[in-house]
Amino acid sequence: MSLENFERFCEKNGNFMQSANWAKVKNSWKAEYIEVCDNSGSIEGTMLVLVKKIPFLNTAMLYAPRGPVCDIHNKAILEKIFARLCEIAKKYNAYMLKIDPLIDERDVYAINNLKSLGFEYHPEKVGYDNVQCRENYVLDIAGQSVDEVFAGFKAKWRYNIRLAQRKGVVCDFYDDEKLDDFEALMKQTSVRDGFDMRSKEYFKNLLKSFDGKAKLCMCYADNVPLSGALCIEYAGTMSYVYGCSSNEMRNYMPNYLMQWTMIKKAVDDGCDTYDFCGIPYWYDIEHKNFGVYKFKQGFNGQVKVWAGEFDYVFRTGLKHCADIMMQIRGLSAKISAGHSA
Repeated sequence: MSLENFERFCEKNGNFMQSANWAKVKNSWKAEYIEVCDNSGSIEGTMLVLVKKIPFLNTAMLYAPRGPVCDIHNKAILEKIFARLCEIAKKYNAYMLKIDPLIDERDVYAINNLKSLGFEYHPEKVGYDNVQCRENYVLDIAGQSVDEVFAGFKAKWRYNIRLAQRKGVVCDFYDDEKLDDFEALMKQTSVRDGFDMRSKEYFKNLLKSFDGKAKLCMCYADNVPLSGALCIEYAGTMSYVYGCSSNEMRNYMPNYLMQWTMIKKAVDDGCDTYDFCGIPYWYDIEHKNFGVYKFKQGFNGQVKVWAGEFDYVFRTGLKHCADIMMQIRGLSAKISAGHSA
């Protein structure tokens, strides 16, 4: 198998979390790559499988974030991929595999194809119950100019973008030279919003691993950092993966300008979609996260609900033991993969 061909297929058809570059980011996991071809030798499906070994049990958990990359309506391709998965499971004595493919929650045909292979579907999982958020907010920018996209925003959002500019907020893209500022803002945000943050080394590795496709977007006013984001451009989509902001000068509206800066770059680069990523509990006006949806929806996108998680259990007994061990050791059963992941 050629990793170059694997990546080329994924970048055309998949998601950044199925990229070989994502395996570099998730370097505490071992990576396995599946590639299946048609009779002419052309690739028709791929899957990045992350392997987490479970100490003392001689077993492993397999996870394919946003995989597989193929036409999930084509059961023959799925069967080829599944056959390779079984080989990997045997190699590591794996007890289970988790996948969360990019298929719509209403796509009954694709869901049933996976269930027919023996996958357990978990539509009951919502919000933080899932590894990757099922509910995303996406903006279709295909074939539109910068002016056309901007005109689609709500009036108040356009006003706030211009207000940030009038107040002297400057937003631009960087590699890793502003990571200290980003880390400081992330610490403020994690305390304010109550979540565990990644390390500076993790973010640095992410920027490095995607060979220029990942960017750090930062807003400043008078050289004071006000907001920051990590975005990844991949497979025709710009994804807003991590974001943070200062507790100060919030009336400068830096977050509005920051989103517009990333959207504008996506348009300029010819992307079809800008993915704001997770909006968990967007439907619950009383939930603390409703404000996340309220902010994003002013950019005139739409709610996209994915089908969610599918599990394939290879060894029920080992799964039970592994679940108990993770609880005893205080480990999370979730595989945190980003802002939405």
